[in-house]
Amino acid sequence: MANKKKVIVTGFEPFGEHTVNSSWVAVQELDRLGLGEAVDLYVCEVPVEYQAVQSLLPSLWKQHQPQLVVHVGVSGLATTVTLEQCGHNEGYRRLDNCSYCPASQCCMENGPDCINSVLDMDAVCRKVNDSGLGVVVSVSKDAGRYLCDYTYYTSLYLGQGRSAFIHVPPLGKPYSSWELGKALQAIVREMLELLELDRAEEEHKYHDHCHHQHQHQHQHAH
Repeated sequence: MANKKKVIVTGFEPFGEHTVNSSWVAVQELDRLGLGEAVDLYVCEVPVEYQAVQSLLPSLWKQHQPQLVVHVGVSGLATTVTLEQCGHNEGYRRLDNCSYCPASQCCMENGPDCINSVLDMDAVCRKVNDSGLGVVVSVSKDAGRYLCDYTYYTSLYLGQGRSAFIHVPPLGKPYSSWELGKALQAIVREMLELLELDRAEEEHKYHDHCHHQHQHQHQHAH
């Protein structure tokens, strides 16, 4: 199929007390489940390192030209699957797996403080929670000022907002890897559907605008 949608989904390597990172486990589960015939899914594991993120993300966006990039991270505080609405530029003081943090403590010098996803996470959350999946989804506006937030901001910047971030709880607290994989599958499908609706709406507006201009010119021609 020539018109396959390209979607990238990433998880993180282990760090700190997370000797098994449930985000990468969940992403591998999603990879097994797939997103259907119409979607070309590419998954990868992201190092918990600021500099690795800075070099990896531009190449992912450039090489694959994806419609959507979804990053998944673990949060020891999360008890639900949490959709993050925005990424933040400043406040990165916590050391990464290489005991490094950016000297500027920010993602992008002179970048905006906060970048929002083009996706309405409240709408995605409602749809998935109403679907009877058995996994509770919630929305947050603070991705935590560590590698998760840093990665999200960088991706939102590179993809003009066509990115999403999902925090998952540690394995078994309360969800299994399979449940997390199913939740990711349902969430990413909803996100693609929303993007499709937005695109159709934009095209509709564009055609309306052109039609209106054409009529206008036509009237002047008489």
